[in-house]
Amino acid sequence: MGQPEIVAEIVRSGFVEGHHYGSVVALTADGSVDWSVGAVDVAMLARSCNKPLQALGMVRLGLDLPDDLLALACASHSGEDFHLDGVRRILASAGLTEAALQTPPDWPLDDVAREAAIRDGRAKDPISMNCSGKHAAMLATCVLRGWDTATYREADHPLQVAIAATFAEVTGEPVEAVAVDGCGAPLLPTSLTGLARAFRALAVATQGEEKRVADAIRAFPAYVSGTRRDELALLTALPGAIGKAGAESCYAVALPDGRAWALKTDDGAPRVRPVLMAAALRRSGVHDEAVDATGRLPLLGGGAPVGEIRAVI
Repeated sequence: MGQPEIVAEIVRSGFVEGHHYGSVVALTADGSVDWSVGAVDVAMLARSCNKPLQALGMVRLGLDLPDDLLALACASHSGEDFHLDGVRRILASAGLTEAALQTPPDWPLDDVAREAAIRDGRAKDPISMNCSGKHAAMLATCVLRGWDTATYREADHPLQVAIAATFAEVTGEPVEAVAVDGCGAPLLPTSLTGLARAFRALAVATQGEEKRVADAIRAFPAYVSGTRRDELALLTALPGAIGKAGAESCYAVALPDGRAWALKTDDGAPRVRPVLMAAALRRSGVHDEAVDATGRLPLLGGGAPVGEIRAVI
């Protein structure tokens, strides 16, 4: 990641007991860099922040899902019942079943959904894995195009080659390497600036495939994350915004006026991600009480607040 900088302090009882290091970039409405912190022009792995861009590649290939299911194709879903039902609907639209999924078996991300699954005696399964919406969409695209479904995760599969071409176009950066994501699908690197640029392209689109993806995220933000997630709270607070979080504390958000932000912390701690995004929005002049609320993370002592994670960008 180059040289990340201190972006947040861990404050307990008045003592700074630690720091989070990371990088942040903000784009102006015209797409130029407004301000940045740390390493924003070197390749990094944005993890699930890439999913809306992968979905764009599939829509360009002809994938035609209703907006709720297209939002689910962009998702790191919580594994709530409506998410799992949606994945099954995507698969059924292509004449497939859960058996076609090559996501690793997992529990739902959501604590309530996970505890319910355990109480019900369910085992980990591929459909509960948070990337199953993306994988179901990949399989449906393969069926649509007449491509092999058994090898859809391979980097040289025509599906993945086409997605990589779209990814390079919207980020404005060549794909110089391919990693493997936690779900087993190809993971494409870009810089934080490239990631912000790509989200901006979706957010400002007034027609075409980019607008289809952005409109799906706007209409069904709970399908992109879950009913108890900070991402949903942020998108609900900012009408017209699109956003996606990823593992290793990645986050990208864009507004329809063209402003966009992308960030990553070096330690990958998920707790600092919403704090940092709220601070980035404030620094760019987005002042909203509901947004601020998504960026407040108190630290507890004896069950009572005694400190906070505090952004310092």
